[in-house]
Amino acid sequence: MELDFERCYRAVDSRDQRFDGWFYTGVTSTGIYCRPSCPAMTPKRPNVRFFPSAAAAQGAGLRACRRCRPDAAPGSPLWDVRADVVGRAMRLIADGVVDRDGVPGLAARLGYTERHLHRMLRAELGAGPLALARAQRAQTARTLIETTGLGLAEVAFAAGFGSVRQFNETVREVYGTVPSQLRATRGSQPTPGGPGTITLRLAYRPPLHAAALLEFLADRALPGVEEVRDGTYRRGLRLPHGPAEVALTPTTGYVAATLRLADLRDLAPAVARCRRLFDLDADPEAADQTLAADPALARAVAAEPGIRLPRAVDGFEVALRAVIGQQISLRAATTTLTTLLSHLPTRGHPTVDPGDQEVPVTESAGPSRKPLDHQGRAGGTGRAGEVGQVSGGLRGFPGAEEVLGLPDAAFGMPVARRETIRALARAVAAGEVDLDPGGDRAETVRRLTALPGIGPWTAGYLAMRALGDPDVLLPTDLAVRRGAAALGLPDSPTTLDTYADRWRPWRSYAVIRLWRAA
Repeated sequence: MELDFERCYRAVDSRDQRFDGWFYTGVTSTGIYCRPSCPAMTPKRPNVRFFPSAAAAQGAGLRACRRCRPDAAPGSPLWDVRADVVGRAMRLIADGVVDRDGVPGLAARLGYTERHLHRMLRAELGAGPLALARAQRAQTARTLIETTGLGLAEVAFAAGFGSVRQFNETVREVYGTVPSQLRATRGSQPTPGGPGTITLRLAYRPPLHAAALLEFLADRALPGVEEVRDGTYRRGLRLPHGPAEVALTPTTGYVAATLRLADLRDLAPAVARCRRLFDLDADPEAADQTLAADPALARAVAAEPGIRLPRAVDGFEVALRAVIGQQISLRAATTTLTTLLSHLPTRGHPTVDPGDQEVPVTESAGPSRKPLDHQGRAGGTGRAGEVGQVSGGLRGFPGAEEVLGLPDAAFGMPVARRETIRALARAVAAGEVDLDPGGDRAETVRRLTALPGIGPWTAGYLAMRALGDPDVLLPTDLAVRRGAAALGLPDSPTTLDTYADRWRPWRSYAVIRLWRAA
């Protein structure tokens, strides 16, 4: 990715936080790298280099600034907007695919050879997939060091490192200090919420219209899975190594997150999915600027800046909701979904247990590891494959395989729609339809519309929310048409589709605003 020196330097000189995550500032005279908004004195031009990723800065031998913490900056909005291989790879790396499946697994998901994938990432980001995953592990380790009471050896393995030595070396290189010193600077603060509970701040680029975000999620909240109460969104999650529960509270400058994990190796994917759900890596000013150029939307944008595109923690969940919601109200769809969930086998309510899943010895991140006991210490017995809820009562949405096992009586809908759901679940379970953030958007839409009962509206809705496509219009959607009419815009599907070309590449954000206008 080409970085214009003058533009980047102006952003650094003005400490413009809008560019945090877009690039990183390396200061060769001090050996550190910063986010553009770092409050330190602006470095002299001859001493500055700009990097497209934290991993590239680390590869150049620079350590993270302790003052501005560039590793905690919002991610680049490019990786959410772009539908190419690099964008898909970055979304999958953030979700922990390299830690779980290695670079071969990442390359296989994307349909490229390891060598070609490495070349593409190096050309765009100055670092290959291993270096990018290593930078993420370092950030995960720092979070665990500063927010949990785990021993440092347990932190190393929970963060995805293959050995304690690798963990120590990486932390020293990235942060310029040893892990024990990072913990010493934290002080002797007790871990809130007990073992498995982590609190952290999720940064975003302002503005963020939190009320609109919470209202959207509250209108669609499923009892037993999610809830919105007192300005906080809570939900259960199904993560690669076990269940989890999350509470997200938007505040000025960041979203406060409390994660209760059954397995601490799930920290990185949990954070990635929370960020994705709240659209925290977006560039709201870019979207608002384009939409505000239309006089019909200018007043709405000025009144409610920073409207986000609520996305998904689970693509199949959104797909099931979309099919069930075809041609019925939100309330009716929620009732139908609640009935469907009630037919699932009752799950237990185990206490959050960082050691509930034994680490497989074949994991690509390193050699075999000892499981953690119920206090998060090494050497526990470990129980592989258990699925349940963390204590608190909210559980993750069922997977495609679970839905396929439900009897006809669970669906409470016309036969044709029930069979559409089963066809969709079979396609997802077989890997024929990829609704994960790294899925190929165009190919996924093509395969979705080939399924019986799934048309352009459903496929577009899934592209928008499950795959995060920022440029989807739903011209046949009744609420979109009503919102368009309320704003004095054309409300026939064909005319609205043509008119909306002026909103590219942010038509998905226009859809959210039209829904609000309706």
